[in-house]
Amino acid sequence: MTVVEPQQSRSGDGLTAVVPAMAPPPPASAKRRRKPLTWDKASFFLVFLGLPLAIYILFVIWPFIQAFGYSLTDWSGFSPNQNFIGLDNYAKIFTDDIFMKAMGNNILLVIFLPIITIVLSLVLATMVTVGGSSKGQIKGLRNSSFYRVVSFFPYTIPAIAIGIMWGQIYDPSGGLLNGILTGLGMEQFKDFAWLGNKDTAMIATMFVIVWGFVGFYMVLFVAGIKGIPAELFEAARIDGAGRFRTAVSVTIPLIRDNIQTAYIYMGILALDAFVYMAALNSGGGPDNSTLVMSQQLFFTAFSKGQFGLASAMGVVLAITTLIFSGLVFAVNKLTGGDKDVSN
Repeated sequence: MTVVEPQQSRSGDGLTAVVPAMAPPPPASAKRRRKPLTWDKASFFLVFLGLPLAIYILFVIWPFIQAFGYSLTDWSGFSPNQNFIGLDNYAKIFTDDIFMKAMGNNILLVIFLPIITIVLSLVLATMVTVGGSSKGQIKGLRNSSFYRVVSFFPYTIPAIAIGIMWGQIYDPSGGLLNGILTGLGMEQFKDFAWLGNKDTAMIATMFVIVWGFVGFYMVLFVAGIKGIPAELFEAARIDGAGRFRTAVSVTIPLIRDNIQTAYIYMGILALDAFVYMAALNSGGGPDNSTLVMSQQLFFTAFSKGQFGLASAMGVVLAITTLIFSGLVFAVNKLTGGDKDVSN
């Protein structure tokens, strides 16, 4: 036991005051002492942290490492021979006009698809939640539940079925779209090949993808808008804000995280888009106008038997996706997306 001796201090009048000394601080080892690791705590970490991490490494990280390893070889995919050739595959794909065309198409998709889809989804979500009467209770349009179901219905259809269906609609000889347009007196669209014309093939394909996903993201934004207190919309209404001003100043800032998530998912879809492109234009469209990197990867691997080269394309596609996601997070942070705007 430590004995603390009092200290004396002498004042000006000769009296002596006894001041108790301060006890020494506890040793650093006492502060850092942790509770022993029990079986319950160890089993919790093992099941809820170790097991998911092991599965993620096994089925996500390890295949990517394998693909990178294959990309450094001339592996044909059907032979045990894998000769190391270094970065030759990467030099080859970046000097390949067809692959660069496919990359350009992916960049075009990643610029326009998320913006168009998210804007339309926000408009629909606002209409069915707070876009109703400007007087009385804050509510959506009449029969908004019906609009919600109709808008979400295309998302329930498999992507390959959507591609086949719209391929028939775009059919130049007996397709529904040309039939409607010619029925309205637009004879210039008779036998018009929407997917066979390089000026319209990409636009027609993008329309199909937007049609298939706008309902899903509308439901995502509806859930976010429902979480905003109605008092904020009422305060904006009292201040004289119209619907557009309310959407820009209240709705969008408060569901910014939802918008960021939707943008990333749509961007990843745009960087892939294999199913839709293969179903609508399996050959890449006229003059490769709808060819994407995943299509070229598939063709290189399974038609040409160049799995090493295809693996290099896959690595480039994965890195492009990571760069895109990082840019979205960076832009969101730089524009104040990490700040709390609810106050």
